[in-house]
Formats: sequence, C-alpha cells, structure tokens
Amino acid sequence: MSSYRGPKAKVARSLGLATTQKTQKVLDRRNFGPGQHGQDRKKSASVYKQQLVEKQRLRFTYNISEAQMAKTYAEANRREGSAGDNLMVLLETRLDALVFRMGFARTIFAARQYVAHGHFSVNGVRSFSPSRLVKVGDVIAVRERSKNHVQIKEALENAPALPEYVTVDKDKMEGKLVATPLRAQIPVQLQEQLVVEYYSR
Repeated sequence: MSSYRGPKAKVARSLGLATTQKTQKVLDRRNFGPGQHGQDRKKSASVYKQQLVEKQRLRFTYNISEAQMAKTYAEANRREGSAGDNLMVLLETRLDALVFRMGFARTIFAARQYVAHGHFSVNGVRSFSPSRLVKVGDVIAVRERSKNHVQIKEALENAPALPEYVTVDKDKMEGKLVATPLRAQIPVQLQEQLVVEYYSR
C-alpha cells in the first residue's frame, strides 16, 4: 500500500486530525466522523481502538503506508532508548518531512510529491526518495532548475516558524538539519506510546 491519495477531509473527520489548512476548516465545521451515524460514534473507545486510531493518525500525519510505518517502528524498537521517541525522530527526519518542516511545501502531501519529482538534492545529490533518512549536518536544497517552481516559492515565502533542529537560508533556498530532534521539539501532538503499544501486542 502506498501513501494516502484519497479524500483527505474524510480521513481527517474519521481520525479527528487536520494535516492541512483545508482539513482544519472542515473539522472546525464538522468535528465528527463521516457518514450517516458520524455524530453517534463518540462513545468511549476500547484500548485497542485507541491504539489503532492513534497509529492511523500518525500515519496520516506523515503520509506513509502501513508497511512503511511497521518498518519504521521495527527500526525504532531495535535502537537504544525509548521506542516512542525513536519512532518520532525517524519519522521527522525523513526527507519529505523535513522539506515540509523547512517550509518548502505547504503540506506533507506536497512535500512527498516534490521530492518524488526530483526537485530537491541532499548534499548536492538529487534525491527522488521521500523516505530517505536525513542525517545531522545534511543540506537539503531546491535544485537550480526548480527554484522558479511557483508552489515551492510561495510556500517558502509564507513559511511558519522553524523548529529548533533545522535552519533555512531562503535566499539560497536550502536548509540544514542541525541537530537530532528532541520529542518535545517535534510539532506533532499525538500519543506515540499508544502506537508503540499497538505494535507491541
């Protein structure tokens, strides 16, 4: 299964999670699940359901497939330290996630597309892999031929504040991962421990 390409508003309502400005507007208007019985589904969920929903929310936040999520969790669990913290760091240091976080794309969905189309390089080498893990010190740059890309330019001009672990030179249209993200610095308000529990069953 690939990353999600379906109607994002429907998923946002189902999971109670906004990943774009448009889906936030939908949730502001209709903060209940889709379908005829959407408003009747707010009963307390089972522990398993809570774990499953949180895993789906995390998948949707980073726009990755179930297979990618399971693989990332396995790597996070293999490393020393907290599996939950490791999971968040691995997801946050994907190339598409950092392209989004640096402000080169307005959404994680756009970031994945831009990387897949070859608009970015890492340390001077063109990359087509959204899932590529970026290391501290790596430089992510818009390729010379893509610097007039209208959507990338507009996103960068209107980019929100940067997290502490990245820097961006808007004139050069490049950014750098300057430190390994700390969990508290990652702007994702989800309970990754529920995701760890889901995969630890």
